Amino acid sequence: MSCVTENCNDDAICARFELSRPANGKAAFVLNVDLKLPGNGITAIFGHSGSGKTTLLRCIAGLESPDQGKLMVNGDCWHDGKLSLPTHKRPIGYVFQESSLFSHLSARGNLKYAIKRSATPVEESLYKRVVEVMGIESILDHYPEQLSGGERQRVSIARALLIQPQLLLMDEPLASLDSARKQEILPYLEKLHTTFDTPVLYVSHSMDEVARLADHTVVLNQGKVIAQGSVTDVFSRVDLSLPFDQNSGVVIVGKVAERDSQWHLSRVAFDGGELWVRDGGDELDQEVRIRVLARDVSLTEQPCDQSSILNRIKVTVTEIVDDQDEAMSLVRLQAGSEYLIARLTRRSVHHLNLTTGKEIWAQIKSVAVVR
Repeated sequence: MSCVTENCNDDAICARFELSRPANGKAAFVLNVDLKLPGNGITAIFGHSGSGKTTLLRCIAGLESPDQGKLMVNGDCWHDGKLSLPTHKRPIGYVFQESSLFSHLSARGNLKYAIKRSATPVEESLYKRVVEVMGIESILDHYPEQLSGGERQRVSIARALLIQPQLLLMDEPLASLDSARKQEILPYLEKLHTTFDTPVLYVSHSMDEVARLADHTVVLNQGKVIAQGSVTDVFSRVDLSLPFDQNSGVVIVGKVAERDSQWHLSRVAFDGGELWVRDGGDELDQEVRIRVLARDVSLTEQPCDQSSILNRIKVTVTEIVDDQDEAMSLVRLQAGSEYLIARLTRRSVHHLNLTTGKEIWAQIKSVAVVR
């Protein structure tokens, strides 16, 4: 069977790597992936610790030498059986868990260092745009020790962008930050794919980050790809409960159709229904992403208006699988072109006589807008 790298077009990232490394006396870790990823937007590399996320990123960066492999980025060959570009010749920006700023340089000095490293001259307009998007103009003269963790990471991302990379690699950039700092920096990360054309590979084990930021998702488990596709498609699969655990749930993309100022709610419409969510100030017709966890979905034969549950959607059962917990099942439900997942006891599945094709009502106890 031919691998995807043999049919790689000019607007894709194609990576095939085979790598085996000893693991402290245990069975060797093996990475075996064959990927064709979009050449734009944000692709999340998702999985548990030890699944191979960082190893894959290091192979792409040239920091690891695979036993076999091939790498093409938007039409350019970076690695194959005949050549392997060294890391310093690969047009990448790399953002690590820690900011890795030069402590003896101010934020401005760190950015100037990136400008010197860029293979092409950095126009003043790009510099201003990067500084503005990352919100760092007021801290340019501060040194790293004077900055918060979130500020350091924003400077680090700005530095990576000013290299003008063909590919931006981000290895769990929020892992070292507390919850407040993560919430501070996420809006800046959201602007990456709407403001810059640079494709981003974003490593994370946080489903919340992936749901909010990613356009495309790759799920790794024990060095192998077990799923890839759009965020909405991958998160709606019921056969992926292993890496998702208790956070199984879907992402629904909709538009704000109504804002209720009396109750501080917004009605978000999508193909298949509508959901009332907390009003976050989004404008009418603005596109938003909504996260619905499987544990927050219950099913009923008839809709009930006399309930505190505000959101009810008529759905069709498309798939039922056993959960890791032998008492539970995961039920995939279709509403128009979108999907929900319900995590129910097997007893409830039996009591409701759930079968593929049955129409039923989903009651959604909690909904989160992830933007």
